[in-house]
Amino acid sequence: MARKVTLFTGQWADLPLKQLAPLAKDFGYDGLELACWGDHMDLDQAAKSKAYCEDQLAVLSANGLGCWALGNHLSGQLVCDRIDERHYAFAPAAVKGDPKAARKWAIEMQKKAAKAARNLGVKVVTGFTGSPIWHLLYSFPPCLPGTLDAGYAECGVRFALEVHPTEIAFDIASAQRALDALDGHPAFGFNFDPSHLGYQGVDYVKFIRTFGDRIYHVHMKDAWWGHGDGTVGVFGGHTDFADPRRFWDFRSLGHGDIRFEEIVVALNDVKYGGPLSVEWEDSRMDRQHGAREACAFVRRTDFPPSAIAFDAQFDR
Repeated sequence: MARKVTLFTGQWADLPLKQLAPLAKDFGYDGLELACWGDHMDLDQAAKSKAYCEDQLAVLSANGLGCWALGNHLSGQLVCDRIDERHYAFAPAAVKGDPKAARKWAIEMQKKAAKAARNLGVKVVTGFTGSPIWHLLYSFPPCLPGTLDAGYAECGVRFALEVHPTEIAFDIASAQRALDALDGHPAFGFNFDPSHLGYQGVDYVKFIRTFGDRIYHVHMKDAWWGHGDGTVGVFGGHTDFADPRRFWDFRSLGHGDIRFEEIVVALNDVKYGGPLSVEWEDSRMDRQHGAREACAFVRRTDFPPSAIAFDAQFDR
C-alpha cells in the first residue's frame, strides 16, 4: 500500500482549519500534519480536552482527511536557543523580555504537545529544539532538557526532530551526537527533510540509511542550490528568499535538485511506512497551484516495495 500523502499546515496558518481542510482535499491530500499555531491546533486546549481534539478531528473527517502527526516547531525553538528579541514573536506577550520565563513556557508547550498528540490518537510530534551553540557554529550542546524525552515516553508519543540548520542536529554527525547525548532514548528520532540537508552538501540518502529506525516522520520538500550569481553563499547573505543572487532556495516539489526517487527507494529499504508530508515553500510560485502540483508529484514518485524477488519466477 502506498504511503499517506499529507500537507503540513504551518505555511497555511493564515487560513482557518475549516477553510483549509476542503482545499487540501481538493488538492488531493489524504490528511494534514497539523501545525500547533493559527487555529489548527491549540495546545493549551488539546492537552486537557479530548472534546476539543475530537472537534478538530471532526473537521478533518468531514472532508475525508486524517491526521498522523502534529508539527510543533515554533515554541520548540525556544527550548535550547539563546533567546533574543526575535523569539518573542513565537511566545505569549506575558513572557516578552524575560528569557527564563520564555524558555519555561516553551518546555511546558513541548509537554503539552505530547499530551495533545495522545488525546488526538497521534503517535508523532515533529518540531525544533533550537540550539544554545548554533551562533558559534561549533561543537554541540551536551544534552536536550531531560524533561522532554521523559514526557514524550510517558504519553506513548515520539518526538521527531527536524534536522535543520540552527537546531542541535543539522547533519549526520550532529544527529548521531544528539542520539548519543540522549543515550538512544526511544522517544527521540527524526523528521527527515532533505531540503535542509542538500544545499549544505550533506548526503540526504545516506541520512536515511544511517538512521532508518529513527525516522519517525518525513517531510517532502525540495530545494535547489548553485543557481545564484556567486554573490551570496550557503549562509544566505541576509537576502530574502527568491532573491536571484542566492546560492540556494526552497522550491516546489520537482522543481529543485533533490533526488526524490532515491529517497523513496531508501525509505522502502529501511521499511518506513509513515506519511509523506508536503511542507510546501516556494516564493516563486502560487501557493495553491504548488500544493496541488506537489500532491500529484508525491503520488507519482512514491511506490510500495516489492513483496517478491523479480527473478524468483525464472525457474517456474
